[in-house]
Amino acid sequence: MPHTNETLLRQAYDLFARGDVPGFLALCAPDIRFKVPGHNRLSGEHTVGAFLDVLGPAMQVTGNTFRERVVYLAANDTDGFVLAAQKLERDGKLYEWNAAHHWRIAGGKLTQFWEFVDDERTYDAAWR
Repeated sequence: MPHTNETLLRQAYDLFARGDVPGFLALCAPDIRFKVPGHNRLSGEHTVGAFLDVLGPAMQVTGNTFRERVVYLAANDTDGFVLAAQKLERDGKLYEWNAAHHWRIAGGKLTQFWEFVDDERTYDAAWR
């Protein structure tokens, strides 16, 4: 039987993959913070509003080709960890990298997100 927070994370990734941003955000605390690495349009620490302000235009620039496949997911009472294979196409070029996501979870809601990538150069080029 999976941990409740593991089920929560799987649901969050499924909703995000289907482009259901409102459904995804319903699983997040209103004051969630997103910490994104690199030196690109997504980089920095964002509130929900600020993250959506950069995410929408970033997805449009890539023609909405961003894809994320969950490779591994685990969660306990307070934290979740996801290893994901990510890719997108931009200007006729395929960019691929792996990411590790650390989530904080409280009260059945996602409260904090940290992303770490294995190839920051590729990640930055993809999201420039």
